[in-house]
Amino acid sequence: MSFFTEENRQKAGSIVERYPVRRSAVMPLLHLAQDQEGWVSGEAMREIADLVGIEPAQVLGTCAFYTMYKREPVGALVVSVCTNVSCLVTGGPEIHQALREQYADDPEVYVEEVECLAACGGAPAIQVNYEFHEHLTPESAVEVVEAYKRGDRKARTLSGTPVAIVPTKAGA
Repeated sequence: MSFFTEENRQKAGSIVERYPVRRSAVMPLLHLAQDQEGWVSGEAMREIADLVGIEPAQVLGTCAFYTMYKREPVGALVVSVCTNVSCLVTGGPEIHQALREQYADDPEVYVEEVECLAACGGAPAIQVNYEFHEHLTPESAVEVVEAYKRGDRKARTLSGTPVAIVPTKAGA
């Protein structure tokens, strides 16, 4: 039995074909697996290893090195809060604390502290599924997350891929 859905198995094959060295497809395949399931499981890593001809431990090594890959379920929204120097002195830790308290019991919101979002000019900054939000306060950061939860803002996938907007017919 395959980890990937039939549609994603075809996508995986297309991804592997793009690379002259198959192992170079590991990162895009990890994104595909994460977008399918919301995280990267051991089963996904084993299938990716088979697809590119390397050992599962090598896929795990890539997955463990990059924090963008989640190795456990995290919910629909990943909120990354920068607490590096610029964000540190402009309120990043307070935003992190406020979001952790607000969403402590919410399984759909995963709040993580990150070293740097490279948004020093807009500090303090957060990302929600890799979408930047800058010049925040603890209160405005909570409002940003709430806007995603209400559907007022459209979240990207957990890997940061924009969600396709399907046009609707006028009047339908």
